[in-house]
Amino acid sequence: MATAFADTGSSSLSGGSGSSSLSGGGGSSSLSGGGDLPPYSQWISEVQTVAAQAQDYLAGRLPGATRPAIVFDIDNTVLETQYNPGPITPAMAPMLALAKWAKSQGAATIFVTGRPALMNIYTQINLSAVGYSVDGLYGSALTTLSAGSSGLQEYKTNARIDIEGDGYTIVANIGNSASDLAGGHAEKTFKLPDYDGALS
Repeated sequence: MATAFADTGSSSLSGGSGSSSLSGGGGSSSLSGGGDLPPYSQWISEVQTVAAQAQDYLAGRLPGATRPAIVFDIDNTVLETQYNPGPITPAMAPMLALAKWAKSQGAATIFVTGRPALMNIYTQINLSAVGYSVDGLYGSALTTLSAGSSGLQEYKTNARIDIEGDGYTIVANIGNSASDLAGGHAEKTFKLPDYDGALS
């Protein structure tokens, strides 16, 4: 069962500028067992393209929407998990800008991750520390990842059903893998690059 964690808005870690540099990670990064990843600059440029498409869509969709929400995956969707890992993983600047803009337009920003729910507090701290407003956070059961991509897809679909059950209209669902986006329960999906699964 997914665990939800709602932000109370009182976190002292949500301060800071919320800006993130587009420079860094200059060369290719490789994963064991996977292919080479493109340079950081190429990846973030491709992310910017998708973020701009999402904002264009949302600019027309958010006005008049009833309890609109945007669902985001976390790793390599809103945080630079692969390119810049660390105790506090940096925000992906184009996605942070999109999330902040959407929030200013009245949308809730809700995060559905394959990370185990027992990491929710750490994940909430990381997201808030780099500038995200967290209206909801769903972490998976420990057994979800052992079920493979079909288990992850089922968990993420069920999380979106729960979000709808709370009265939200999911106007957009944004992620970098098929399991983030499949299963419906979102008006529109936006896929970030994963380079054939090399960037999970």
